[in-house]
Amino acid sequence: MFNSLSDRLTATFKNLRGKGRLTEADVDGTVREIRRALLDADVAVPVVRAFAAQVKERALGAEVSGALNPGQQIVKIVNEELVGILGGETRRLNLAKVPPTVIMLAGLQGAGKTTLAGKLAKYLKAQGHTPLLVACDLQRPNAVKQLQVNGERAGVPVYAPHPGVSSEFEESTGDPVVVARNGVSEGRQKQHDIVIIDTAGRLGVDAEMMQQAADIRAAVNPHEVLFVIDAMIGQDAVNTAQAFNDGVGVTGVVLSKLDGDARGGAALSVASVTGKPIMFASTGENLGDFEVFHPDRMASRILDMGDMMTLIEQAEQNWDKGEAERMAKKFADREDFTLEDFLSQMQQIKKMGSMKKMLSMMPGAAISKQQLEQFDERQIDRIEAIVRSMTMHERVAPKIINGSRRARIAKGSGTSVSEVNQMLERFGEAQKMMKKMAAGGGMPGMPGGRGGAKKAKGGNKKKQKFGNPAKAAQAELDAQNRKSGTPSAPTGASFGQQGNQDFDPANLNLPKGFEKFLGK
Repeated sequence: MFNSLSDRLTATFKNLRGKGRLTEADVDGTVREIRRALLDADVAVPVVRAFAAQVKERALGAEVSGALNPGQQIVKIVNEELVGILGGETRRLNLAKVPPTVIMLAGLQGAGKTTLAGKLAKYLKAQGHTPLLVACDLQRPNAVKQLQVNGERAGVPVYAPHPGVSSEFEESTGDPVVVARNGVSEGRQKQHDIVIIDTAGRLGVDAEMMQQAADIRAAVNPHEVLFVIDAMIGQDAVNTAQAFNDGVGVTGVVLSKLDGDARGGAALSVASVTGKPIMFASTGENLGDFEVFHPDRMASRILDMGDMMTLIEQAEQNWDKGEAERMAKKFADREDFTLEDFLSQMQQIKKMGSMKKMLSMMPGAAISKQQLEQFDERQIDRIEAIVRSMTMHERVAPKIINGSRRARIAKGSGTSVSEVNQMLERFGEAQKMMKKMAAGGGMPGMPGGRGGAKKAKGGNKKKQKFGNPAKAAQAELDAQNRKSGTPSAPTGASFGQQGNQDFDPANLNLPKGFEKFLGK
């Protein structure tokens, strides 16, 4: 969504690198480029003016002139101002003290309200709530059926006493206000702690639509009225949000289709223009592609600083703890990393969602943005098919996979032999890395790992091995003396005796009467 804006801002900040002092001309040029980037991203003009003025005022102030690195200080200022126009702080749902909490969704037709209702219900269910969906969109063809399908996929019940219309030529005979009121009563009676009401929309804002939304709000008195906005419709999104805020009175905004390739100005404008916080974001087509909107994290993504916190949270939610403990134990016991383990890890990664989305959250993702766009999501499926085409013995001992086996695996997985070869080569590299990490206690060559520390202290020298215990003891003693600076004792005495050191012949476990041949 913000690729173009991110590229422009990153290029602008590159010109500030290495400058020990910024002149007023440098600041003016930087602010001018930021203003152009925001306007090209379709951000509302009043928001751009206020943003640029605030950045310039702070950039010419003492916090930049007295900074050790003025360029980084400018980036810090832009980041903080971006957080401000995106809403400042993360806004959570206001839950009712006495359940159920009623959440009403409003917005234009096509904004994704019905899909988002299912996503929100699934998210709240995962948080331990018991939501109920209420189908009040009786005008759009098959809207009720769509909500029922989404509810079934999310594992959430749907209250739909009226089927709605099945084609655009039918006229709705149901009353959405009555359905909404009865839906809240149903939720209270069946002890659902959250009721989500999906309302109808229009292709454009009109008086009839606003009146219906206002009537539903008056009938159910919702605790939250969330305006669902299509992040891809540009400047008109801000005007629509303002109209709904004036006509219905929204309490928060939800951005849908944030994974699109539009310029994304709506996301940067709606919070500032309406004064209402962005609470959630829809980032894909699946019901799981839904997240809480964090202004600070979104600003970091725009400035190509990554979003590691969201990535960690997704891993915690989707990663199987039992599988993680099994792998940790195997890693600690220095057991071989097999193709069966590799397959298990790939399946865990798939649960987290789109690989492109995860990689885009890494800091510096803009550097490899072209490679990121060319990444084929189906590559993971092909790797999984290749591993599943192997026998259990081949997964545990991949070294036995010869040419005929590779041809069989390629045929069984629907891939080519070269793809099988590439996969096995990558697995071999991963297996070597895992062995080094297990042996050294960390990533090879990285500070803090035992393997790296050993190499730094002893270089590439290997400890010499001796078959004779006496020679081994002498070598160890010499090493200790070298460390302490003490010269080594003369060598070559019988039975490993060193210099004037005494020893007891009984300790040699000799045959009885053999002591007389030793002398003393």
